[in-house]
Amino acid sequence: MLDNIQKQLLKEVADLYKMPKGAYNIRANGEKAARNTTENIDIVTKDDKPGIDIIIKDGTKNESVHIPVVLSESGIKETVYNDFYIGEDCDVVIVAGCGISNCGTHDSEHDGVHRFFVGKNSKIRYVEKHYGEGDGSGKRILNPVTEVYQKENSFVDMEMVQIKGVDSTHRVTKAELAEGATMIVHERLMTHGEQKATSVYEVELNGEGSSTDVISRSVAKDNSEQIFEAAIIGNTVCNGHAECDAIIMDNAHVVAVPKLDARNVDAALIHEAAIGKIAGEQLIKLMSLGLTEKEAEEQIIGGFLR
Repeated sequence: MLDNIQKQLLKEVADLYKMPKGAYNIRANGEKAARNTTENIDIVTKDDKPGIDIIIKDGTKNESVHIPVVLSESGIKETVYNDFYIGEDCDVVIVAGCGISNCGTHDSEHDGVHRFFVGKNSKIRYVEKHYGEGDGSGKRILNPVTEVYQKENSFVDMEMVQIKGVDSTHRVTKAELAEGATMIVHERLMTHGEQKATSVYEVELNGEGSSTDVISRSVAKDNSEQIFEAAIIGNTVCNGHAECDAIIMDNAHVVAVPKLDARNVDAALIHEAAIGKIAGEQLIKLMSLGLTEKEAEEQIIGGFLR
């Protein structure tokens, strides 16, 4: 059974107010808390290391699988390995994410290693949210690693969100795309206090007509630090675009590191980066409507990260 803190964490990271329909595997404080499979989606516990295999049959459409993780005890540190085997001609939604509530003095850490093997002509939407809370001195640490291997004409849409409460995160995402495959990434990130966040994306466009679009929107407050690295490697006729837009506030530190590697004359690769403070005229306009400066900042940040 999940306690009230764990239920609240599930709402934050997976929008779950009750057990979802379809397939799911919920992990709480290092243990399996709940699981359900369907005719088309099976979930199997690994024998050799912590984690699960999610097997999605060919032709599975309009189904979902939820695999959230919640930690509500101080001092837990775990690494979990989850592999997704997605058949051909599928159209599914995968919801992951991790929430940590740490009210103790010891650090709590969850490191998730996810591998996606996406079959021909399949489409997946993957949502991963990170959230932290708790008034303890122990840190909330998340280090996700994501590997994506896409076959011909597959489509992957990834939403990576971290808005509150995570003290340290180092995200690494790598992908290899075959002919006609497309990968879209939207990252939304906010750091505050002394938090540190690093995001590293590396996409190899190996098949003709493959494409990627990696977009990051971030806000850095107080003394926090953010590093964004995006590498796109074009090995053939392909299209790649990476974009980093960041708002910097207070004494924060933001770094954007682009890398475009064109290995074919017909590889079209673009990188854009912009880091700046909130425009004064935006604040003045909203304050003229009756908002305080803080309320105006919150409105601008909320719209920017939407």
